[in-house]
Amino acid sequence: MSTTDRRPTDTSRPADGSSRPSGLMDLLSVAAVLLDADGRIVLWSPQAEELLGYTAGEALGQYAAPLLVHEKNQDLIIKLFVDVMASGETWAGAFPIRHKDGTTRLVEFRNMRLLDDRGDFYALGLATDEPTLREVERDLALSTRLVSQSPIGLAVLDTDLCYVAVNPALERIHGLPAKDHLGRRYRDVLPCLPVDVLEAAMRKVLETGVPLVDRYTIARPPIDPDHDHAWSLSFYRLEDPAGNVLGVADSVVDVTERYQAITEAARARRRLALIADGSARIGTTLEVEQTACELAEVTVPELADMAAVDVLDSVLDNRAPAPSGGPALFRALAVKAAYSTEAVQAADPPGHIAAYEPDRLATRCVRTGCPFLISHVDDGDLARIARDSDAAALLARAGIHSYLAVPLIARGEVLGFLGLARARNPRPLDQDDLTLACELASRAAVCIDNARWYQSVRNAAETLQRSLLPEHPPRHPGLVVASRYLPAQAAYEVGGDWYDVIPLDADKTALVVGDVMGSGIDAAATMGRLRTATRAFADLDLDPADVLHHLDRITTGLENYIATCCYSVYDPHTARCRIATAGHLPPALIRGGKDPELLDLPTGAPLGLGGVLFETTTFRLDPGDRLVLYTDGLVETRHHPIDQRLEALLHLLDAPDRLLEDTCDRLLRELRSPEDHDDVALLIAHAQPFAPSGGHPPGRAN
Repeated sequence: MSTTDRRPTDTSRPADGSSRPSGLMDLLSVAAVLLDADGRIVLWSPQAEELLGYTAGEALGQYAAPLLVHEKNQDLIIKLFVDVMASGETWAGAFPIRHKDGTTRLVEFRNMRLLDDRGDFYALGLATDEPTLREVERDLALSTRLVSQSPIGLAVLDTDLCYVAVNPALERIHGLPAKDHLGRRYRDVLPCLPVDVLEAAMRKVLETGVPLVDRYTIARPPIDPDHDHAWSLSFYRLEDPAGNVLGVADSVVDVTERYQAITEAARARRRLALIADGSARIGTTLEVEQTACELAEVTVPELADMAAVDVLDSVLDNRAPAPSGGPALFRALAVKAAYSTEAVQAADPPGHIAAYEPDRLATRCVRTGCPFLISHVDDGDLARIARDSDAAALLARAGIHSYLAVPLIARGEVLGFLGLARARNPRPLDQDDLTLACELASRAAVCIDNARWYQSVRNAAETLQRSLLPEHPPRHPGLVVASRYLPAQAAYEVGGDWYDVIPLDADKTALVVGDVMGSGIDAAATMGRLRTATRAFADLDLDPADVLHHLDRITTGLENYIATCCYSVYDPHTARCRIATAGHLPPALIRGGKDPELLDLPTGAPLGLGGVLFETTTFRLDPGDRLVLYTDGLVETRHHPIDQRLEALLHLLDAPDRLLEDTCDRLLRELRSPEDHDDVALLIAHAQPFAPSGGHPPGRAN
């Protein structure tokens, strides 16, 4: 173990400045015996009395050989004495000595000749108990071997926290030779560590004697400044046998491999958690924009500081992609950042369409279908990432240092790409991040593809359904009419709800509301067929029950379709309304001065069951009265009883002076919610005073 001879600091000295005695000398209890040239004892130390049993009075003046050595060994010891006195050479070794109690003890000697100022020679013998000395030697040898060959870095620092000894393992761990440690302060040797915290911990150990064990520290040592190293540090106070504080021992265990394994395991758990989170959060709706936002939100901040999701504009419009030689047109869907940053301004805002030249990474990503990982971004890379030089400057100022572009591929078609960037996160994006991003992008791409095809089909069905709904004038003989059609919410397809207002002979008007069970284009097409048939039967001036009977026969011929219908005919000459229903909810009637009520009608069976009888009911619809026809999508929900919802409908209708258009809007606003799954058809007819000549009384209708 490399050491320095740096002397103890003031904390190891007594108050008077003298050095404290060494505990090692006390442990060995070294005895001193001085013989004159004739071999008589002239000096006898207290340690000699402790070692050999004779007091100074008993030993002084005595010949040493007869007193201390058995007769069989006296000739040998005298010869050794003569050799030392004659040659002046030191003799060292173990020799059996007779104790006062008669026993023999093996004593380790160091014998040397001394010369005084008068020219006389003396023999000085230094002795200690041989077993004690051998024990100390064994301990020292073991300690030396352990320290020098231990894989654990070991150091001794004095009370000023300066290095006084380091072992080879610590030289390797720190990447510094012993000479760069010894005599230097802890903070000067290892500035890469949190030295203020560690020195405070060592001073506390010096003060209290309580060791600090297994403190983890992460640093980048001079030998490897580009990578993190993990060390387990332990500090112990050092004392001599007398209790004097010598300094602090520092043991350093390099646990970098364990730290890396733990770190990698933690990263793996985070990756699995992120994939699980992505599976739960991405694709919750069939909306393209919402799915893109969910993908961006999952990746930030766990995977990147900023994320952008862009799709090819041709994909959303179901057009052929642009020629491969020209720029690519992208429509931005989502941008997400973990904090406020200029980098967001470099990204295209959601809904914006931007052209990227062929050399840009975004264009190359979607045209090759391959991801691009740039772990360490330079200025040239920023020019290929950004859409133009201004955006590249924003990315540079934001500190973007790592970038990843991953294609969004579903069913073999490239839809767009996911762009990820890091700035504050110091760790560059790597292959593990690329694998994780590809997994998330793959899942999101399928959801985006499902959403765009769903929206395409849904838009077609809704367009078809709206084209089949009537364009009727708001006024008919003796009636003012308002209507609404509201398709199902985004997560569901359009249905087969319809309404119609059919002018008949003799100033009569047919009011119809129906609902084909099912959804999508087939339901909308079936609704169109029933609406056309209804108009044809209405022209025959049939009784409402007969009209439903004929519609039932037609619906029975349509495979797997059932419909409900409410058909009524209003005659302004008699102010009477004839009505029949086929499995439909009862209309609401509003009379002046009375509470709104549901008409008590025979419900009838739905259309399509075949062979069912329908009944016609007649009631008065006087000027000022209102008739409200609707489909079940207005009132039915998953969470409320139908009776409760019908009560809510009547409560909202308790305002007979409200304009018809306002009443329609209020009903849809108050009764519909975002999670409702069905479409709605609503028709409100307000009876007006009728003049047989065909004119209408002056005044604004409600």
